[in-house]
Amino acid sequence: MAATGQLPISVPGVGIGHWTTQGSGCTVVLFPPGTVGSAQVLGGAPASRELDALNPLMSVQHLDAALLTGGSAFGLASADGVMRYLREHQRGVMTPAGPVPIVPTLGLFDLADSAARPDAEGGYLAAAAAGEPEAHTRLAVGLVGAGRGARAGRWRGENSYPGGLVYAEQRLGELVVGALCAVNAFGDVLSPGEEPSLDSAAVLAALAAATSGDSTPLPRTNTTIGVVFSNAKLDKTGCHLMAQGAHDGLARAIHPPHTRLDGDAFIAAATGQIPADLDTVRMLTVLATAQALGMAAAGTG
Repeated sequence: MAATGQLPISVPGVGIGHWTTQGSGCTVVLFPPGTVGSAQVLGGAPASRELDALNPLMSVQHLDAALLTGGSAFGLASADGVMRYLREHQRGVMTPAGPVPIVPTLGLFDLADSAARPDAEGGYLAAAAAGEPEAHTRLAVGLVGAGRGARAGRWRGENSYPGGLVYAEQRLGELVVGALCAVNAFGDVLSPGEEPSLDSAAVLAALAAATSGDSTPLPRTNTTIGVVFSNAKLDKTGCHLMAQGAHDGLARAIHPPHTRLDGDAFIAAATGQIPADLDTVRMLTVLATAQALGMAAAGTG
């Protein structure tokens, strides 16, 4: 399971804060002005908000924050509170009516574990926590924020194990990439050197058989979501490729990855302080994501 504790954050200007309640919560990543971002969804059952604005073809160039939340689609309402906090601090796309904050949001399903759902007030409190000075240097991980109700190995049913919120960084000279993930996966998180098992295939086959020939949908109660961020200088296309790298890291650490029962998705952000080669940033992103997810392996932490 994910180790509980605190880890350092080394990407300048980034602050991370949580709001945690019984069985659920949300986590806000605040970015410095001018941060560029994109995203990619590869799971079959995502819950998300404002991801279209991050498409490299769209006109919005910057994002102000990213939000990871429990509560499935209900938890997306917590983004309203993050927007309120940012508007109070004059962050967002300037319009004649004032700033409109850009807060892409990813949700995971933890409703079976708790009736609690992150709401606008929870989002506001998480954003306020992310704005505190210490939130720019230290990060609480484990069963907090968006990871509070997250579990991994959900194919195991009652034998699933806490996934939680995990974080890791990779550094090459002045270049830093951080990977923050909430692990609520259908598949197992692999320990270093662990061989993948095909045991979950029987569960997938049973689910498919149970839902064939009638209108019963496959259960979509899993998801690994995350935010990867760097002090690199990238455009939106570069950030999109960075998000792809995060999914590559997920595929190294979780088996099976990206099932139709998961909503696996990553937001990628670049704060623009360090000129960097895109393939190097993507390589570090793969490593940081796989390392972070490894913290949620069963029996660790």
